[in-house]
Amino acid sequence: MVITLVRRVTAACVLAAALTACAATPHPAAPRPAHPAPSATSAPPTLAPGPGGLTPVFKNGSRAHGRTVALTFDADMTADQGARAAAGEHFDNPGLIAALRALKVPATVFMTGRWAEEYPKQARSLGRDPLFEIANHSYSHYAFTDDCYGLPTVSGDRMRADVERAYAAFRRAGVPDARPYFRFPGGCYDRRALKALTPVGVTAVQWDVVSGDAFATDAEAVSRQVLEGVRPGSVVVMHCTRSAAPTTERVVRTVVPQLRARGFRFVKVSELIGS
Repeated sequence: MVITLVRRVTAACVLAAALTACAATPHPAAPRPAHPAPSATSAPPTLAPGPGGLTPVFKNGSRAHGRTVALTFDADMTADQGARAAAGEHFDNPGLIAALRALKVPATVFMTGRWAEEYPKQARSLGRDPLFEIANHSYSHYAFTDDCYGLPTVSGDRMRADVERAYAAFRRAGVPDARPYFRFPGGCYDRRALKALTPVGVTAVQWDVVSGDAFATDAEAVSRQVLEGVRPGSVVVMHCTRSAAPTTERVVRTVVPQLRARGFRFVKVSELIGS
């Protein structure tokens, strides 16, 4: 038995030495984005670059791989809305988040960096809850093209920095693993914007179902629009801001049980991209 033990120890030492030697052998480094989205721990799925190496764009998942649907919520707050928040305007929506948790609905929250700064405890809570994943909606919520729903615009040479600044704000708030997904403010983008974000290594995420919850006051009408639009693999865009989308919690409480009754399963965007 002593001889067997010695042989095992010797073999382990040889194996350890071999592994150390392999680790020490130099290999050419694989090319990496200049400032990749922080997602090293879970390696979430992304799309390959588009034509010409441009940032890829994802709009919906497969129509043939089951009745899945991703509910996504934009946590909007522009860089210049701090005074309005200080005056009592609510850009968060705790009731909506509570409803998603009560209904056990996985969801992807596209958060602006400015929102994370205003509501760091909520950002951290969402980022550490396995029911949710946090994705990037820019720092400033300024448009990446001209003429985008009246939003202020970010210049081409500042687009990459704006996205990276949002990831930095998430880290400061305590979000441990923001996804490498980006949603353009207003959904507005062009070739210049896609090219500007290529070094960041993100997948741009759009949608195929517009809920119409922004500034809506009729929850039933918004619910109908969602229920009529959802197909297998759909990405639904909604909002996580009480002041700008006051009906969203009621919409979620209506559409979730009805979609489940139709056989739909709720997933995060990462699952749709990876399927």
